[in-house]
Amino acid sequence: MNKYELALVVSAKLDQAGVEAVVDNAKQLIERFGGQVTEVEEWGKRKLAYEIQKQKEAFYFFVQFEADATAPAEIEARMRIMENVLRYLVLCKDENDTFKVSPEKPQAEEEAEEAPAEEAAVEEAPAEAALDAEAPAEEATEEAPAEE
Repeated sequence: MNKYELALVVSAKLDQAGVEAVVDNAKQLIERFGGQVTEVEEWGKRKLAYEIQKQKEAFYFFVQFEADATAPAEIEARMRIMENVLRYLVLCKDENDTFKVSPEKPQAEEEAEEAPAEEAAVEEAPAEAALDAEAPAEEATEEAPAEE
Protein backbone atom coordinates (compact mmCIF):
# COMPACT_ATOMS: atom_id res chain seq x y z
CA MET A 1 0.00 0.00 0.00
CA ASN A 2 1.22 3.48 -0.85
CA LYS A 3 1.05 6.60 1.31
CA TYR A 4 -0.97 9.54 0.01
CA GLU A 5 -2.15 12.95 1.12
CA LEU A 6 -5.44 14.50 0.08
CA ALA A 7 -5.54 18.29 0.23
CA LEU A 8 -9.08 19.68 0.46
CA VAL A 9 -10.27 23.26 0.12
CA VAL A 10 -13.85 23.41 1.40
CA SER A 11 -16.31 26.26 0.91
CA ALA A 12 -16.42 28.84 3.72
CA LYS A 13 -20.18 29.29 3.20
CA LEU A 14 -20.81 26.11 5.21
CA ASP A 15 -21.28 25.99 8.96
CA GLN A 16 -19.06 23.77 11.12
CA ALA A 17 -21.39 20.77 10.79
CA GLY A 18 -21.41 21.10 6.99
CA VAL A 19 -17.63 21.28 6.83
CA GLU A 20 -17.30 18.20 9.03
CA ALA A 21 -19.77 16.37 6.78
CA VAL A 22 -17.64 17.11 3.70
CA VAL A 23 -14.50 15.84 5.45
CA ASP A 24 -16.34 12.73 6.64
CA ASN A 25 -17.51 12.08 3.07
CA ALA A 26 -13.89 12.33 1.89
CA LYS A 27 -12.79 9.86 4.58
CA GLN A 28 -15.59 7.47 3.59
CA LEU A 29 -14.48 7.66 -0.04
CA ILE A 30 -10.95 6.72 0.96
CA GLU A 31 -12.20 3.75 2.98
CA ARG A 32 -14.62 2.73 0.22
CA PHE A 33 -11.73 2.25 -2.21
CA GLY A 34 -9.65 0.20 0.19
CA GLY A 35 -7.73 2.98 1.89
CA GLN A 36 -7.05 3.61 5.54
CA VAL A 37 -7.05 7.17 6.93
CA THR A 38 -4.02 7.71 9.18
CA GLU A 39 -4.35 11.41 10.05
CA VAL A 40 -6.57 14.43 9.39
CA GLU A 41 -4.95 17.82 9.72
CA GLU A 42 -7.25 20.85 9.93
CA TRP A 43 -5.72 24.19 9.05
CA GLY A 44 -8.93 26.11 9.58
CA LYS A 45 -10.30 29.05 7.62
CA ARG A 46 -7.70 30.74 5.43
CA LYS A 47 -7.67 33.46 2.82
CA LEU A 48 -7.47 32.15 -0.75
CA ALA A 49 -4.75 33.37 -3.10
CA TYR A 50 -7.47 34.23 -5.63
CA GLU A 51 -11.26 34.09 -5.69
CA ILE A 52 -12.82 30.71 -6.37
CA GLN A 53 -16.55 30.72 -7.10
CA LYS A 54 -16.73 34.30 -5.75
CA GLN A 55 -15.26 33.22 -2.39
CA LYS A 56 -12.20 34.79 -0.81
CA GLU A 57 -11.84 32.35 2.11
CA ALA A 58 -12.09 28.59 2.56
CA PHE A 59 -11.39 25.79 5.03
CA TYR A 60 -8.22 23.77 4.46
CA PHE A 61 -7.83 20.08 5.36
CA PHE A 62 -5.04 17.60 4.74
CA VAL A 63 -5.92 13.91 5.00
CA GLN A 64 -3.08 11.38 5.09
CA PHE A 65 -4.02 7.86 4.07
CA GLU A 66 -2.67 4.56 2.78
CA ALA A 67 -4.23 2.87 -0.23
CA ASP A 68 -3.58 0.87 -3.38
CA ALA A 69 -2.32 2.62 -6.50
CA THR A 70 -5.78 2.68 -8.13
CA ALA A 71 -7.51 4.48 -5.24
CA PRO A 72 -6.33 8.09 -5.89
CA ALA A 73 -7.88 8.21 -9.37
CA GLU A 74 -11.20 6.93 -8.03
CA ILE A 75 -11.14 9.37 -5.11
CA GLU A 76 -10.37 12.33 -7.37
CA ALA A 77 -13.18 11.34 -9.72
CA ARG A 78 -15.65 11.45 -6.82
CA MET A 79 -14.19 14.66 -5.33
CA ARG A 80 -14.68 16.42 -8.67
CA ILE A 81 -18.47 16.25 -8.33
CA MET A 82 -18.71 17.21 -4.66
CA GLU A 83 -20.48 20.56 -4.47
CA ASN A 84 -18.75 22.18 -1.51
CA VAL A 85 -15.19 21.15 -2.40
CA LEU A 86 -13.56 24.10 -4.15
CA ARG A 87 -10.22 22.40 -4.84
CA TYR A 88 -8.60 19.03 -4.13
CA LEU A 89 -5.32 17.30 -4.83
CA VAL A 90 -4.00 13.82 -4.07
CA LEU A 91 -0.22 13.55 -3.71
CA CYS A 92 1.85 10.41 -3.35
CA LYS A 93 4.50 10.20 -0.62
CA ASP A 94 7.69 8.17 -0.97
CA GLU A 95 9.64 6.28 1.70
CA ASN A 96 11.09 9.51 3.16
CA ASP A 97 7.62 11.11 3.46
CA THR A 98 8.43 13.55 0.67
CA PHE A 99 6.07 14.06 -2.22
CA LYS A 100 6.73 12.59 -5.64
CA VAL A 101 6.07 14.87 -8.54
CA SER A 102 6.36 12.11 -11.10
CA PRO A 103 7.00 8.41 -10.64
CA GLU A 104 10.64 7.46 -11.06
CA LYS A 105 11.56 4.70 -13.49
CA PRO A 106 13.67 1.79 -12.32
CA GLN A 107 17.24 1.93 -13.63
CA ALA A 108 16.80 -1.19 -15.79
CA GLU A 109 13.94 0.48 -17.70
CA GLU A 110 16.00 3.63 -18.30
CA GLU A 111 18.88 1.59 -19.73
CA ALA A 112 16.50 -0.35 -21.98
CA GLU A 113 15.07 2.91 -23.35
CA GLU A 114 18.52 4.42 -24.01
CA ALA A 115 19.85 1.43 -25.98
CA PRO A 116 17.26 1.55 -28.82
CA ALA A 117 17.78 5.30 -29.17
CA GLU A 118 21.52 4.79 -29.75
CA GLU A 119 20.89 2.02 -32.28
CA ALA A 120 18.38 4.19 -34.12
CA ALA A 121 20.95 6.99 -34.41
CA VAL A 122 23.47 4.58 -35.97
CA GLU A 123 20.87 3.27 -38.40
CA GLU A 124 19.81 6.77 -39.50
CA ALA A 125 23.32 7.85 -40.51
CA PRO A 126 23.55 5.60 -43.62
CA ALA A 127 20.02 6.52 -44.63
CA GLU A 128 20.88 10.22 -44.50
CA ALA A 129 23.99 9.62 -46.63
CA ALA A 130 21.86 7.84 -49.23
CA LEU A 131 19.42 10.75 -49.33
CA ASP A 132 22.27 13.23 -49.82
CA ALA A 133 23.57 11.15 -52.74
CA GLU A 134 20.15 11.19 -54.40
CA ALA A 135 19.59 14.93 -53.99
CA PRO A 136 21.92 16.14 -56.81
CA ALA A 137 20.36 13.70 -59.27
CA GLU A 138 16.89 15.05 -58.49
CA GLU A 139 18.06 18.64 -58.95
CA ALA A 140 19.55 17.82 -62.34
CA THR A 141 16.29 16.30 -63.60
CA GLU A 142 14.32 19.29 -62.40
CA GLU A 143 16.65 21.79 -64.09
CA ALA A 144 16.63 20.06 -67.49
CA PRO A 145 12.95 20.74 -68.34
CA ALA A 146 13.25 24.32 -67.08
CA GLU A 147 16.06 25.12 -69.59
CA GLU A 148 14.06 24.12 -72.68
